[in-house]
Amino acid sequence: MEEPVQTVWEQIKEWVLMVYGWFTYDLFELSGRSFDLLDIIFYVASLVFLVILSGRFRNILSDKILARYNLDIGVRQSIGTIVRYLVLVLGISIIIQSAGIDLSSLTVLAGALGVGLGFGLQNIANNFISGLIILFERPIKVGDRIEVGDVNGDVVNISARATTVITNDNISIIVPNSEFISSQVINWSHNDRRVRFHFPIGVSYSENPQKVKDLLMEVMGEHPGILKNPPPDVWFTEFGDSSLNFDMMVWTSMYVQRPQALKSQLYYSVFKKFGEHNVEIPFPQRDLHIRSGELPVELKNHNGISTQQTD
Repeated sequence: MEEPVQTVWEQIKEWVLMVYGWFTYDLFELSGRSFDLLDIIFYVASLVFLVILSGRFRNILSDKILARYNLDIGVRQSIGTIVRYLVLVLGISIIIQSAGIDLSSLTVLAGALGVGLGFGLQNIANNFISGLIILFERPIKVGDRIEVGDVNGDVVNISARATTVITNDNISIIVPNSEFISSQVINWSHNDRRVRFHFPIGVSYSENPQKVKDLLMEVMGEHPGILKNPPPDVWFTEFGDSSLNFDMMVWTSMYVQRPQALKSQLYYSVFKKFGEHNVEIPFPQRDLHIRSGELPVELKNHNGISTQQTD
């Protein structure tokens, strides 16, 4: 009974040695050092661990540590992302050095990479550099309400290549970072989350402008989403073709993402308020004047001679 057991153990030992030989077989040589499959697995795992660790460290730094200092979320995200890049660069350098590779020997690889950036990777390099510029100059930051091109929404993430924007319809739009550097960007909350909106209102020429202003000020004062400081205001803008035109100017920080919702709510309230006080909201009108009288009618006879006849 001992011989079959020994045979099984010998077979297992042979298999283990064979697998170990596969993993320790020299695949290539770099900078005077041979690399086998175990080395590749180790360094790949180290890189994956470094990426995961740097991401976790960025989240802890921005959400836990820097949050104690009451910094804006955009500032915290920018600092966390920059620190993550530094950790990645330092960690990759340590991994390469631990592999016995002299960084100076990578100059040829860097030159080839530079040629690749000049051709196929130009857009990627442009977006990456633009991402760094965004993080350092901070023309936009996480939490800002922005407009770039046809995209309108809130910035929720700024990565190395692109920026994620969430629209009012909860749609995520991935915008390349270069768009924020080379295009015109409207940042509604660059300095402050307070934004002023303008909503036009027209009334009949028979109404008293001061009465209209008082009613509009009441409507704006009753809305909870409109700031009291700076206070809202009403401007008498023009004498229109069919109406006296006013401009409701309101400040809000609650409806920065939903200006149309605020406009709709105000218009509902204005319509109700005008109805209670019999204020007429006009519509375009045209007056048609019909003149009666005798008009000459030109007739031609069979010889082509024109004569005039009065009706």
